[in-house]
Amino acid sequence: MAVSIAIETPLQDDVRVLVAQLNAHLTPLSPPQFQFKMSVEQMAGSDTTLFVARDEAGRAVGMGALKQHGPDLGEVKRMFTLPEMRGRNVGRALLERIVELARQRGLPVLMLETGTGDGMAAAHRLYTRHGFVPRGPFLDYPDSEWSAFFELTLSAPAQAA
Repeated sequence: MAVSIAIETPLQDDVRVLVAQLNAHLTPLSPPQFQFKMSVEQMAGSDTTLFVARDEAGRAVGMGALKQHGPDLGEVKRMFTLPEMRGRNVGRALLERIVELARQRGLPVLMLETGTGDGMAAAHRLYTRHGFVPRGPFLDYPDSEWSAFFELTLSAPAQAA
């Protein structure tokens, strides 16, 4: 099954359904105060680029976003693949597009916050297979047992002469 990936607006009914499914997946995995969800309205902001994966019939089957925090930091947000599409490299393809866009924009680093526990094991594997390494909290995320943080260096800082 071929999947296409494109930058799209999150303000579409089928993307809203994906977001609702992601939220439903995450809700039982950690307390609400440790869930850092973006609404579709927040995802539509100028600082966020959403990639949507669609199957051959045009059905939205996955998504992932790049949120840019100024010129020095990109954040991977809202990664999700429909359960029936898992194992078909949809998440990998979405993550590769996010990393590619971050490189094109000259961002030196990508970071992400995700949950912990068995329900997030596949996500952790995806990130580490793509070179992300564990790190501590960043931005205003609290340090807690419910969050895991990862970082991918995209470019080395300029060396002083």
